[in-house]
Amino acid sequence: MRPMMSPPLLSPFPCPLLRFLCLYHAPRRRNPTAARIPPHTFRRRPLLLLPAAMSSSASTTAPDSVVADPSALARKVAAIRAAGLAKLQVIADFDGTLTRYWYEGARGQSSHGLLRQGNEEYDAKRVALYEHYHPIEICPDIPLPEKAKLMEEWWEKTHGLLIEGGLTYEDIKKSVSDAAIAFRDGVVELFEYLEERDIPVLVFSAGLADIIEEVFRQKLHRSFKNIKVVSNRMVFNEEGRLVAFKGKTIHVLNKNEHALDMAAPVHDNLGDPNGSIDDYSLVKKRTNVLLLGDHIGDLGMSDGLNYENRIAVGFLNANIEKSLKDYSKAFDIVYLNDAPMRGVVELVSELCP
Repeated sequence: MRPMMSPPLLSPFPCPLLRFLCLYHAPRRRNPTAARIPPHTFRRRPLLLLPAAMSSSASTTAPDSVVADPSALARKVAAIRAAGLAKLQVIADFDGTLTRYWYEGARGQSSHGLLRQGNEEYDAKRVALYEHYHPIEICPDIPLPEKAKLMEEWWEKTHGLLIEGGLTYEDIKKSVSDAAIAFRDGVVELFEYLEERDIPVLVFSAGLADIIEEVFRQKLHRSFKNIKVVSNRMVFNEEGRLVAFKGKTIHVLNKNEHALDMAAPVHDNLGDPNGSIDDYSLVKKRTNVLLLGDHIGDLGMSDGLNYENRIAVGFLNANIEKSLKDYSKAFDIVYLNDAPMRGVVELVSELCP
C-alpha cells in the first residue's frame, strides 16, 4: 500500500519528520515476519505506514508504524518544537510499553505478575483474586464508577495478602532476578537523550513502585535523575519485611497525574522517598506531552494535566488485525509487533529544537 500524499503544511519544513509526514511517498518495505496489516481506511485518508525508526539507519526488517492522520501529527510536532524544551514532558506506562511484550519467544512477565512471595499458599490466593477480578476489569458492560470501586477492592486485597504473607525485599530482588522481563531496545537511548535535555519522564503504573525500581536496577544497572515512578509504594521494617503501603491505592482506572503525590525519583538510592525531587508544580507547567502506552486506557494518564499539545504513541503488541483500527484512531502513532523504542527516539529528536 502506498501512503497518501499530504499537502505541505509549513514552508520551509523545520524538521525531517515533518518533511517525512508530508512528502514521503515511496512504497514501504515489507517485513515478512510481521503480522499482516488489514487495509483499514478512514473517512478522509488511509493509514500512513512508516518505518518504525524514521532515520536513514533504520533496519529494513523493523516493524511498521501507523499514522492515521499525518497532517494532524505534523501540526503537533511543529507546535511542540516551537514551544521549546521547557514546555515538554514525557508520560509513559511501564509494562508492555517500556518493557517488551515478548521475552525469548514467550509472553513476558509484568512487574506485578513476576512477584513471588516464597509462600505458595499466598501466591495461590493472589492468583485466585486475579481470576475473580480480571474478568470484571475487562468487562465493557460495568459502569466505570462501579468498576473503579471493584478495582480498588482487588488491589487492596492483594496488598493485604502481600503483608499477611510476609513479603520481604529479598523476595522482590529474587523475583526480579528470575523474571522474564526486559526493556525494549532503545529505552536506554531514549532515557539518556531526555536526561541530557532535562525533560522529565513520569512512569505511571498500577503495579508496585519498589518492583519497578528493582527492574531498573537489575536490568539497566543505572539510574536517571529525570525519571519519576508514580505507583504503589511499600513500607518495609528494619528487617526488610513489608508492613504497609503508602498513601492512596493506584489501580488501573486512576493512574494519572492526579496521583503525582505518589511520585518519587529513580535515583541511586532507589525506593528512598527522601531523595530530592523537583517541585511538581513545574511538571504541571509543562503543557506539551509525549504519552507512551500500550492500551487505549493509558491515554487517561494525562488526565489532570491541562495540556496544550499531546502526541500519543501506542504500542500494539498483539492482536493487530483485531485492534489496529481502534488503536490508530486513539493514538497519533502506533508501533506494531513489539517494536523497539528507536522510532520514539527519532520522534523525540524532532520535537527538540
